[in-house]
Amino acid sequence: MNKSERYWDKTASKYDQIEMQDEQTYIDIIKRTKTYLKTNDIVLDYGCGTGLISNEIAEYVKTIHAIDISSTMIEIAEKKAKERSISNLNYAHSTIFDERYKKGSFDAILVFHVLHLLEDVHIALLRMNELLKPGGLLISATPCIGEKIFLRNLLFFAGRVGLVPSIRSFKIRNLVDTIEEANFSIVESDCLKKSSQEYFIVARKT
Repeated sequence: MNKSERYWDKTASKYDQIEMQDEQTYIDIIKRTKTYLKTNDIVLDYGCGTGLISNEIAEYVKTIHAIDISSTMIEIAEKKAKERSISNLNYAHSTIFDERYKKGSFDAILVFHVLHLLEDVHIALLRMNELLKPGGLLISATPCIGEKIFLRNLLFFAGRVGLVPSIRSFKIRNLVDTIEEANFSIVESDCLKKSSQEYFIVARKT
């Protein structure tokens, strides 16, 4: 188990409580995401956490495969899905590079609050592009803390002392460039929340 996995396992029991302090942002993400999905879509939710979004959109698509590096997060997500009798949702303690997921398997890949936590974003984005069908969509939400100097410095310090995982200080232009360099074209880019400079970006596999 690596350092990041340990951190998220430890955080899992409090994750929903922490995230729901910003419930409106989640509502906005879910509402926007639904507009891009079709009832016959096969979807991958990369970094699904406790299923806050997967469980809400499952009824709008054919199947969701939801993955996370934290086994504790997955246990919580599975329990919530079971309580709601959601049958088209497959949770797995896994990564984007799991060989079970084949090229051209998905109509859409969701990646919410994840890109800024990845060690090598470019390689992960290339893998996502590979897994998408031709014309498939990457739907993401990412805080661009590079736009906020104080927040960037605070989180950099917290990461150095191990309070939080290392966080990439994206600026929106840099984030868009990074996505485009992985053979995507931007469909939509919009700021969800000014205080954290969180951006909702939809990109299509080119």
